[in-house]
Amino acid sequence: MSEKQAHLNGAYYGPSIPPKSQAYHRPGRGSDPLGCCCSCIFGLIFKLIMTAVVMVGLAVLIFWLIVRPNRIKFHVTDAQLTQFNFSNDNTLHYNLALNVTIRNPNKKIGVYYDRIEARAIYEDQRFSTFTSTTPFYQGHKTTNVVNPVFQGQQVIPDTNALSKYNEQKSSGVYEIDVKLYLRVRFKFGLIKTGKFKPRIKCGLKVPLTQNGSSSVGTFETTKCDVDYFKSI
Repeated sequence: MSEKQAHLNGAYYGPSIPPKSQAYHRPGRGSDPLGCCCSCIFGLIFKLIMTAVVMVGLAVLIFWLIVRPNRIKFHVTDAQLTQFNFSNDNTLHYNLALNVTIRNPNKKIGVYYDRIEARAIYEDQRFSTFTSTTPFYQGHKTTNVVNPVFQGQQVIPDTNALSKYNEQKSSGVYEIDVKLYLRVRFKFGLIKTGKFKPRIKCGLKVPLTQNGSSSVGTFETTKCDVDYFKSI
């Protein structure tokens, strides 16, 4: 009996008692006030951007419905080529005069022409430049005429141009490109826009005229293409 009592009063040799588990709570994202603030700011910025895009789109639509803008139209109505020949040293001698009509078909938009530069090109070789620095204003639904003149001589080192010239010489009709580089401003009511630089290309087939007449017919009116408008 005393031995059993001694065992009871001694150390415990039974199985180990596991420690009490401690609950671990991982903080959720929703509880981060900084994250909530950033989400609200980004959401507000997105809404403002979308609102601005919609407002600009509506303004452009309303402007188009009111003004109905149309592109300015360019035509070469007459071309007089009285000299166009190569000398032995690949020098091109030329005399070309053009009538270029500019038509503004718009009812509510006027155009300021601050500068007009015309370049004459043969087989990708520019041989002459005409520049008009006299500004003028073109009113609604009106037509103006510009008369660039190209006269002189220019060395053309490209042999392809000479070969093409010999081919076209037999027909008496020469394929000459004229490119117009403009600086314009548009006017709508009291509002004036900034400057734009439209580029116009006119692909011409011009008969050579000698002694006031041509043996292969007359020049036909040619419509020019507007390449693009670039603001400056």
